Amino acid sequence: MLTDKDKNSTIEDYGQVVLGNGKEQGKIQLMTIIGEIEGHDVLPNTSKSTKYEHILPQLAAIEDNREIEGVLLLINTVGGDVSAGLALAEMIASMDTPTVSLVLGDAHSIGVPLTVSADYSFIAPTATMIVHPVRMNGTIIGAPQTFDYFKMIQDRIVNFICSHADIETGTLEKMMIKAGVLTKDLGTILVGKEAVEAGLVNEVGGINKALHKLREMIQLKKSTM
Repeated sequence: MLTDKDKNSTIEDYGQVVLGNGKEQGKIQLMTIIGEIEGHDVLPNTSKSTKYEHILPQLAAIEDNREIEGVLLLINTVGGDVSAGLALAEMIASMDTPTVSLVLGDAHSIGVPLTVSADYSFIAPTATMIVHPVRMNGTIIGAPQTFDYFKMIQDRIVNFICSHADIETGTLEKMMIKAGVLTKDLGTILVGKEAVEAGLVNEVGGINKALHKLREMIQLKKSTM
């Protein structure tokens, strides 16, 4: 059993805590996806980051733990490594344990697939989502194969989002290449209910609605077992 010291360390190191001690409520694992999604390159110590190699095994452990009946994901990310973010999204989407995501602050770039990967999603009224084309930092080779590779990655992201949200492929792609919204860049900014109206998020709400919905989903799963 985790001591109070262990629990505090878990929150400090990984942004996790188990909610609901009563059996009637069901235990919920709270996880945070914040800052930049760190991939195969280690970010500076001064950067807030979510390390996917930490989150993946934790999600697997949750799925294997019968005591944990639901997962609540708090999301406030500027995006980050595409491959790592998509791996996390695929992992969350494949879980049998009920999942709910709540966007607080931002869910930019690869944060969009992470948001829609949950069984149900919420966004705070002032929170934002940014949809834009795949971008790479650093020097790239100006060859057709390079742009084909970028397109392949973008197609993977688009297909994932559209298969887990109520939005058409054509609509999402238009949002990605929209000019004039982001200064000197392409993309679309959606605030709160705009993300719901676009079909990317299920509902506007905060922690109270997110927890209520997740407990409803837990009870529904129990009733069908």
